[in-house]
Amino acid sequence: MKKVFVSMSVAMVLVLSLLASGVMAAGDMAKVRVVHASPDAPAVDVYVNGELTLEDVPFKADSGYLDVPAGTHNVEVFAAGSEYAEGSAVLQADLTVEAGKAYTVAAANTVDSLEFVVAEDSMSVTEGKTKIRVGHLSPDAPAVDVGLIGGDAVFSGAEFPGITDYMELDAGTYDLEIRMPDGTQVLPLEGTELKADTVYSVFAVNTADSLEVLALVDYEGAASPDGMPTTGLGTPEQNQMNWVLVAGALAIVAAGSGVFLRKRFQN
Repeated sequence: MKKVFVSMSVAMVLVLSLLASGVMAAGDMAKVRVVHASPDAPAVDVYVNGELTLEDVPFKADSGYLDVPAGTHNVEVFAAGSEYAEGSAVLQADLTVEAGKAYTVAAANTVDSLEFVVAEDSMSVTEGKTKIRVGHLSPDAPAVDVGLIGGDAVFSGAEFPGITDYMELDAGTYDLEIRMPDGTQVLPLEGTELKADTVYSVFAVNTADSLEVLALVDYEGAASPDGMPTTGLGTPEQNQMNWVLVAGALAIVAAGSGVFLRKRFQN
């Protein structure tokens, strides 16, 4: 399926504003990362509490982690370049994040069936170990396994749309693959380096005939990084979001038709 940009459809959802009215204590903050994983959705403009906070958010954009205040925020989404009018958003949601937690929020599926996939992220790993999970965010791809090439599966039966639980492994370099349950290889991931004391999320995105991998670091050492992991997963296109400073507040938002917490797969 080819990518089609639809003018009045929307891509992503999640709201997080940094208030300009004062500095919030660390205990009042959450970490949130948003991923645009809808392959045929257009760029969008996002408004938080009536203020423009994000412009031209494209497919495969990843925000990195942002510190945001805990609480509930009103989000409205318009096709990029549309004039704002209260009550006329293509999509609207009231979204809540909790203090002291980290999240990945992905807008998934095609524009006619958008849904919001949310998972709580891990900010810890056993010393000397590595930790990884997989997100199946390719809307027309069947259930898949992820494992060693010609060997055991690390994750079995991952289905769209969902994000697996984490698996803790020995650090090292692995020749991995995404494959059908019958063993047919879908995408090779040879030479994947999983570093010690590091937590990864690996998201399969795009359509089945153009499958790609977004590999993100959730946690590394004593700090949560914003960059990409050094792995053999390749270098997926990382589109930069155009941040807008509005009324002294910086926000990252995504928009969709609803919020679905999905931790569907067990290892």
